[in-house]
Amino acid sequence: MDFQPTERQVYWRDRVRDFIETHVRPNMDTYKQQDAEGDRWKVIQIIEDKKKLAKEAGIWNLFMPPRNESHHHVDDTFEFEGPGLTNLEYALCAEEMGRIGWASEVFNCSAPDTGNMEVFHRYGTREQKEQWLKPIMNGEIRSAFLMTEPFTASSDATNIETRIERDGDEYVINGRKWWSSGLGDPRCKVSIVMGKTDFSAGRHAQQSMLLMPNDAPGVNIIRHLPVFGYDDAPHGHMEVEMKDVRVPVTNMLLGEGRGFEIAQGRLGPGRIHHCMRTIGVAEEALAKMCKRLQEREAFGKPIYKHSVWEERVARARIDIDMTRLLCLKAADMMDKVGNKSAKQEIAMIKVQAPNMALKIIDDAIQAHGGGGVSNDYGLANAYAHQRTLRLADGPDEVHARSIARMEFGKHIPEAGPTANALRGDSGRAANDSGNLSSGDMGATR
Repeated sequence: MDFQPTERQVYWRDRVRDFIETHVRPNMDTYKQQDAEGDRWKVIQIIEDKKKLAKEAGIWNLFMPPRNESHHHVDDTFEFEGPGLTNLEYALCAEEMGRIGWASEVFNCSAPDTGNMEVFHRYGTREQKEQWLKPIMNGEIRSAFLMTEPFTASSDATNIETRIERDGDEYVINGRKWWSSGLGDPRCKVSIVMGKTDFSAGRHAQQSMLLMPNDAPGVNIIRHLPVFGYDDAPHGHMEVEMKDVRVPVTNMLLGEGRGFEIAQGRLGPGRIHHCMRTIGVAEEALAKMCKRLQEREAFGKPIYKHSVWEERVARARIDIDMTRLLCLKAADMMDKVGNKSAKQEIAMIKVQAPNMALKIIDDAIQAHGGGGVSNDYGLANAYAHQRTLRLADGPDEVHARSIARMEFGKHIPEAGPTANALRGDSGRAANDSGNLSSGDMGATR
């Protein structure tokens, strides 16, 4: 087993890292200033300026899969520009982007556009790609993904109640969604909506995905939802009502009843992206913690010389490195044997990564004392977003449930009263509906 990154992996990781250190980190104060000025829901100019540089440098749309990747294209003729990184290659870049919250957008690799672009690429028609994918990939517009609902337990996506009904040459959408991340951005022009086209079909064949222009009549943003008090402007997380919204039948993705199929393809890579960015967040928190501990004294000696802090810093380094290895293993498996074969590893990193980061951020907050819970060091904001990641794309409990069922399936007794039940549970684990949890909170997906 070779743990040494390849030349290509190092090349792209280091290009992203160098760009961030040269163009993003030095402009953090400018970003904060522009973010605080005037209307909260606006385009932040420093991001637009750096996007132009990244695009010119060819560090753009890095997450898009290789062109020859095997999948169920509706149309293979659409051309796009991008380096075609594998999941493993992109994972290393995602870690670097995770160090600074707005870095991903600079490379046109921010959520939820990444997942949406993959959906368009894998399942869209040529016309859908020309109308929506092309401008998103050019960084001209943004998109949203509407799945979670306020009145159902959306950790089981079979519960969703939004109706998509055929009426001649149109579909009519009625329902309410929330945690619709990105809808606050004035550039957000289209949403992928998951709803039910056939309530009488099998549990996993009722759902469909439909493209909805956000300016369509009947689309009403009810409110924005803060995350522990943070509004995440201009991205935002919105509650939105759809009342008799009409879209052409050509806006259907892949076909009626195929929503779960699309969602499974979307969420596998997305969880890798989440978790590798999370490692970047944890690395930043550890760096801030180490710096702070060496700058301050308490009870007659530097704080870092107190044994409790030596233990915490050591534990942080161990946990980050272990989590990174598990993430990279999952990404490598996805590249070599496919998402389905890596389902247990993907579920494991989704549980492990945010919990690891939360512990390290919490220790960093403790090291900063009162400053840690303020906005001065970015730790409170990081904690808020990592806490939401324990819900986004599936709550911890749902992923743990799937992991356990797959593990039980490896040890099914040959006979006995529980044997049949265990066989049924293990067989269903791969397609567990809970793995399609629709929590799309934070600028992470």
